[in-house]
Amino acid sequence: GIEFVNQDTLLAKYDYFKDMTKRLEDKNKSASGDVESRRQALQREVADYQKSANTLSADQRSTTEQRLQREGQEFQSYQQNASAQFQNETAGEQQKLYEKVASTIKDYAKEKGYKMVLSFQKGNTNLWYGDQGVDVTADVLKRLNDAYAKEKK
Repeated sequence: GIEFVNQDTLLAKYDYFKDMTKRLEDKNKSASGDVESRRQALQREVADYQKSANTLSADQRSTTEQRLQREGQEFQSYQQNASAQFQNETAGEQQKLYEKVASTIKDYAKEKGYKMVLSFQKGNTNLWYGDQGVDVTADVLKRLNDAYAKEKK
């Protein structure tokens, strides 16, 4: 037979996905906080320099401006690296999620003798209608959550 899994329901109720999302949100918050505190420190240094620039010699101004410019470039690099690292982590997490779901569905389908398991997602028109009798989301979800619960122990 041909069965389907409701992807929206699956992700909304899959504990691993919930934990993964929380992990990524926490990492993003932490990285954003770190970037923001570095930005503020740099802005304070620039403001301090602007206040005292009149009292400095030309050499001191030149040296300070070069240092601030270098720090600004270092900050931009840091910000870009933090962003790239987060994107890589997100892609890695999504790949793990895909593999867990795909292998569970494959095993489930083989066990039940299903020839095909489609994915339904609101707004995705690959599947316009699926009879509730061929919706295997609950079974697949139970297997995923049971496997994840064992993994977490």
